[in-house]
Formats: sequence, structure tokens, C-alpha cells
Amino acid sequence: MIEILSENNSSPYFSSIISIKALLAKLEWDTPYSANDLRSLELHTPAAARLAQSGWLKRLGRGVYQVPNAKLDTNKTLALLTLEVPELHVGGKTALAWRGTRHNLAHQDRLNLWGRKTGRLPAWFTDVFNATYQSTRIFDDKLPKGFGLAPLPGGKQRVMVSVPERALLELFSDTGKLQSLEETMNLSENVRHLRSDVLETLLAHTTRIKVVPLAKAVAENLDLPWLEIARKHSERLGSSKRWIAVTQDKKILYLKK
Repeated sequence: MIEILSENNSSPYFSSIISIKALLAKLEWDTPYSANDLRSLELHTPAAARLAQSGWLKRLGRGVYQVPNAKLDTNKTLALLTLEVPELHVGGKTALAWRGTRHNLAHQDRLNLWGRKTGRLPAWFTDVFNATYQSTRIFDDKLPKGFGLAPLPGGKQRVMVSVPERALLELFSDTGKLQSLEETMNLSENVRHLRSDVLETLLAHTTRIKVVPLAKAVAENLDLPWLEIARKHSERLGSSKRWIAVTQDKKILYLKK
């Protein structure tokens, strides 16, 4: 075990302690580090494990470490997670909020994450962040990879966030499952003006039947500018009766059970 020694200690371990402190001073307190990150700082896995056992580092999970007692930054942590989860991105309600559209301010907003890898997020991540993850396929394989995804201005370049058009379709996919219909309606009204060309491309590649009829019904109910685009693609996929009902006053929509 490595001991913490006073600076006037003449122990042979003293120089090692100084080296460890110099190494740890290079680490950012709000950033998680993979084993590869630490190796780039000339700290190999066995040494990192010993430092974790001695309390100099905190082991979050297999091959993932941080400075002890530090609060992790969401973007920096997601940047590391992208190396583990193919096509990981922030989507749905969270993407809309990050891009400036939100309805209710929750005490602790849940992170809505999407990706191509089936399974769960690593425990070290969900222990720190309130997050959901899904690999639901909304679009076909002909949609260009990364279409409708972009980093936030000034954000980590590896952290992809759905643009409003894609985020709204993801929100529709979540409605009735992770998302209430009432809030979906409110958010849709707050993001009325979408880019027609981007929405057209996304809807043309949408294969999740629930999404398009719901987009059409919401657009009809709220008289949104992109109604005709949604109507065209709803007709392409067939009747919406299977998925939604509209009340007589045309104000409230309910997903059928």
C-alpha cells in the first residue's frame, strides 16, 4: 500500500508520492478516465488499480477511474461513454431541452440516451446520472449515418445531440411509454417551426409506424406548419386508427392501450 507521507519525510517512498501527486495534478476533477487515457499519462492498469486501492483514485467500473470526491461533468462523461456505445446520442425530450425547448423544469431531469447497442448502460454511469437508454430503431438503414445529429455549440464534439426535427420524432416514439402525451403536445407546440427538408428526410426513412401517425395527429391538433409533410408520410404507412384517437373537441389525443 502506498502511504501518504509528509514533505520532510526522508522515506524512499517520498519521491514516489511526489510523482503520484504530479500525475494526479494533470487529471481534471470533473472527468472520468479510461484505462487508455491513463496509459497515455504513463499510468498503466496495475498501477491505477493500486492507486485506487490506496484512495488516490476512485474506480468507477472496469477500467474507468476518476479523482476521488469529484462531481463528474455530464458532457465529459458522455464523451467517454461514446467509446463504449455505438452511435450514442442524446435524444428525445433531453435533446429538445438541451437545444432550448422545454416545458416543465424537473428537479433532476432524466437523460434520454439512444444508441445502436442493445443492453443497458454501465452501472458506473447510472450510479451517477439519472438516465434511460434505448436502442429502438425508428429509421431504416438507408438514412445516412449521423443524419439529424450534431454536437452542441461549444460542447464536446463526440457528444451527439438530436436536432429538433429528430428529437421530436424520438419524443413521439417515447409517448405513452416514457413520455406523457400532454407534455408531448406542449413540447410540440413550443417547437412549431421545423426545417422542412430535414423533417422530410427523417420521415421518409421512418419505419416505426407509431411515430408518423402520431406526428400527423399532433400537427393537425395544433395546426403546425409541417402538417402536410406528416400527412403525406402517414398515408404512406397506412391508417392511424391503430395508434391514436381524437376527442370530439379535437383538443386532446390519447394513445390506445
